Amino acid sequence: MDPLSDVFSLLKVRSVLSARFEAVEPWALRFAAYRHVKFVGVVKGDRWVWIEGVTAPVKLQPGDFCLLTNGAPYCFASDPGVTAQDGDAVMLSHLESDGIVHLGQGEADSVSVGGRFEFDDDTSSLLLNLLPPLVHVAADSPNARALSAALELIRAETDAIRPGAAAMAGSIANIVLVNILRGHLAAHPTSTGWLGALSDPRIGAALRMVHAEIARRWKVEELASKVGMSRTAFIERFKDLVGLPPLEYLIGWRMTLARDALKTGNDTLAGIAAAVGYASETTFSATFKRMFGQSPSRYRLEVRGRGEEKG
Repeated sequence: MDPLSDVFSLLKVRSVLSARFEAVEPWALRFAAYRHVKFVGVVKGDRWVWIEGVTAPVKLQPGDFCLLTNGAPYCFASDPGVTAQDGDAVMLSHLESDGIVHLGQGEADSVSVGGRFEFDDDTSSLLLNLLPPLVHVAADSPNARALSAALELIRAETDAIRPGAAAMAGSIANIVLVNILRGHLAAHPTSTGWLGALSDPRIGAALRMVHAEIARRWKVEELASKVGMSRTAFIERFKDLVGLPPLEYLIGWRMTLARDALKTGNDTLAGIAAAVGYASETTFSATFKRMFGQSPSRYRLEVRGRGEEKG
């Protein structure tokens, strides 16, 4: 898989569509802190969004999407000067039998759809640490075409309550998340970390090769040659974009995959070690302990124990 797909598989993305929101101006809503990520797509009318104490108000227009990533309280409003009501309370008290939140009397001049994403706590930092608190993808920006199609799907899906709504909602929301990230990368190709590095023709290619063959005994010289760079230039460029030297990134990703395998699978330590490129179980165990502070076997026992307690 490519790096972004690899990360998504480890994030164990759980997505939920919120109720459709239709309002008559003026209005303003304040929402409390939340876990991981929320998104909103604007169907009709302009609106403003801001994160308290973090960002200035940003204007959203029809077809625009935004992603909120830092978990802090945030506000949506028809105008930033309107006094905000408790958003969660309004959404609950104005939810009607058609599954739509109606605020105000008369024909709505502001319509939006939204949802939230929650990730596996052990791996959420792989994505969240690389994103700004507020991601705005305008309707006329690169990759907005796919988002426009997704917005229409969500609009149709939230017109009324239908059988299979939960299954549809999760699939559409995942499409939204991937395409917001694509739009963000297209608009900000110099973003930091592995996510931004995907936009670089050479380093992005190297990352895709590493992820496609994680167990391969990669050498820096080989990767540099495959992307048409000298060893020194490749190391410097990789570190500048990704934040880590190539081999350090490779080891980190191998250990991340191994941790997921220990938590979710039943393979032996030797099998997991081989799957991520280690012929020696001893070397694998030492590397894992150096990165996560405990041996693979100890980690597996602890994570399985937590799972049994929850069950």
